[in-house]
Amino acid sequence: MSAGLRRRLEDSLQTIWHTRGLPSTLLLPLSCLYGVIARRRQAKQKQQAWQAPVPVIVVGNILVGGTGKTPVTEAICQFLRSHGWHPGIISRGYGAQVTTQAHLSDHRTDSGYLGDEPALLHAITKAPVAVHPRRVLAAQALLKAHPEVDVLVADDGLQHHWLARQIEIIVQDTRGTGNGRLLPAGPLREPPSRLQHADWLITQGTADDSQHTQVPGQISVYLQPDTIEHLASGQRQDWAQWCVIHGQQLCSAAAGIGRPQRFFDMLRHAGLALAQTLASPDHQAPSAQALQGLPAGPILITAKDAVKYTPPHDPRLWVVHPKAVFSNPSWLDALEARLREQAHSLPHNVANRH
Repeated sequence: MSAGLRRRLEDSLQTIWHTRGLPSTLLLPLSCLYGVIARRRQAKQKQQAWQAPVPVIVVGNILVGGTGKTPVTEAICQFLRSHGWHPGIISRGYGAQVTTQAHLSDHRTDSGYLGDEPALLHAITKAPVAVHPRRVLAAQALLKAHPEVDVLVADDGLQHHWLARQIEIIVQDTRGTGNGRLLPAGPLREPPSRLQHADWLITQGTADDSQHTQVPGQISVYLQPDTIEHLASGQRQDWAQWCVIHGQQLCSAAAGIGRPQRFFDMLRHAGLALAQTLASPDHQAPSAQALQGLPAGPILITAKDAVKYTPPHDPRLWVVHPKAVFSNPSWLDALEARLREQAHSLPHNVANRH
C-alpha cells in the first residue's frame, strides 16, 4: 500500500471515529464485543500482575494513535534524573524484531533494534532502555542489567496490566475521546470513564490551546523548538539563533509520525514560514526519494525520524529538538513526592536511597 493511500484511509477512519454517523453505529456490536474481551483480559492480568521491586510509572493513552506520550516520558525522566533518581525506560519497542529475549540499550541503540521511540528516548535522556512486547520481561531484564535503576517509566502500556504500576499518567491531544466509542466503532481502547482513574491527565496541544481555561486537576502541554541539529555534521544551535541565520531561506518540513500536522504547526507557531511539507505514515521516515522532491533549502525533521536515517545524510536535513512546556510545571514536583511515598511501601524500600 502506498503512503498516500494509507494516509487517505487513515483520514477516512479518523472521520468515522469522530462522529456518531451510520458507519460508526453499524460497528457498535463489535465494539461491545471488544469491550467485554478487553475487560476480561485486564481482570486476568491484574490478578496475576508482577510487582517490580521499584516503583513503576506508566505513561499511556486510551486513544488509538499518537497523542504525544514520548515528550512527556522524556520530561519525566529528565526531571527525575535531576532530582537524584535513576530511571529506566521500558517499552514494547514498536518496529523492533524482539523474540524471546528483551532488547537492551546496552547492546545496541539504533531504532531497528530498540524501536523508534525507545531509541529516541535513550538518545535524549541517556537512561537505560529495555524493550519487549511483554513489559514484565523488559522490566526484569532492565533491572538485572542495571541494579542502580530505582524507578521504571513505561512508555505506553496503559492497557498492559501484567506489570503492576504505582502511578498512571494518561496523555491525550485535542481530539479528546473522539466519538466516545470503543474500537472499531470509535478510536478508544478503553471507555472515556477510564480518564477519571489516572493520577494525571495531560492534554497536548499548541501554544494557543494552552491559553484556554483548563479543567481543574488537568494539565496542558505544548511543544516548542528548543535546539536544532544539522544531521550530517552534528552541529547544534539554539532555535532563535538558527532562525536568524536560516529562517529567511526556503524551508520545508517532513515527518513520519502519528500526527505530522502537529509538528508542522509547532514550527509555524514558532515563527517559521514553511514552503512545503511532507507527511509519511507513523513509524516511516520520509524516504530519500521523497525528500528529493522538496525545495533546495533546509528540511526540518523530527528527532523520531532522525534516528532512522543512516549516513551519508542529506545535507539539507535539520533535526528539531523541542521542549515540553507545561501549564503547571509544579506537577512534576508533585509526581516526585508521590513517587517517594509509593517507594516506601515496596519491599526494597528504594526511597531510602534518596
